[in-house]
Amino acid sequence: MTGPLFKNTVLPLALFAALALVPAYADVFDDRFVLLFFTRILVFAIVAISLDFILGLGAMVSFGHAAYIGFGAYAVAILSEHDIWEAWISFPLAVAAGGLFALLTGAISLKTRGVYFIMITLAFGQMAYFTATSLSVYGGDDGLTMWGRSELFSTGIFNGDTSFYYLVFGVLAAAYLLLRTFAASRFGRVLKGAKQSEPRLEAMGVDPYRYRLAAYVIAGMIASVAGALMANQAEFVSPAYMSWHRSGELIVMVILGGLGSLHGAILGTIAYMVLEEVLSGYSEHWRLVFGPLLILVVLYGRGGLMGLISGQIGRKSQGEVDQ
Repeated sequence: MTGPLFKNTVLPLALFAALALVPAYADVFDDRFVLLFFTRILVFAIVAISLDFILGLGAMVSFGHAAYIGFGAYAVAILSEHDIWEAWISFPLAVAAGGLFALLTGAISLKTRGVYFIMITLAFGQMAYFTATSLSVYGGDDGLTMWGRSELFSTGIFNGDTSFYYLVFGVLAAAYLLLRTFAASRFGRVLKGAKQSEPRLEAMGVDPYRYRLAAYVIAGMIASVAGALMANQAEFVSPAYMSWHRSGELIVMVILGGLGSLHGAILGTIAYMVLEEVLSGYSEHWRLVFGPLLILVVLYGRGGLMGLISGQIGRKSQGEVDQ
């Protein structure tokens, strides 16, 4: 089996197949915690692949990406506060709110590069965070409790743990396929080209700005969907969803998995959250162990977990050729 075939086809198929079997595992072993924990992982994986789309393909290091989680979550929670529970109303509004914020902030942020882009996205993210904390009518710092979950034509898909898991799984799969299609298209090639040499693209008559802005808005809209799902899972929203700490964690998940492959971001999310769960069970100072582990992955696993896996497959393939 060749490395690219394994990396680009077999690995993502195996990954999604394994995730699809989580409810069956939880049912057989009567382990509801695993089902709820992996539902949360899938929600974060949706955000992570949206960040990987702009970070891995377009080198846009957004330190305010968590703001879109908050836009999606607060859209659903505020509508529920006004007794509007239908997902066909709240989810499109969540996506529209996140997309509009991404369009307005992206149009300004993408005029900058490097550390200035990082700082301005951080500033916009914190602006959204402090706006949420000032919404005293919707809980302010204390957050807002939802007294139920969204509804979709009386199907009850949001209410059952298993059905909600498969709903989140379906959204993750759809987002992954959509972003992978974009990445393989001319749109994705322009993003990669702008990452390597923006002046060369401009010399060819291609303006990368509008492509970057479109990618930035798409990523924000997908992250908003994840926020709407997160609000439904927790039945609670908080300004903490939008903090810069959360944006930093998302960047770590993407780098840990390996930039640019999308399914690497899913692997990174799983590894990050499982490690967090396991290590925090031993000590409240679990970050003292987690930090050095991340440094080791960055130093010796170039390309993150995807780089480690690809390296192992490459060495195995080379060994078979030598024999």
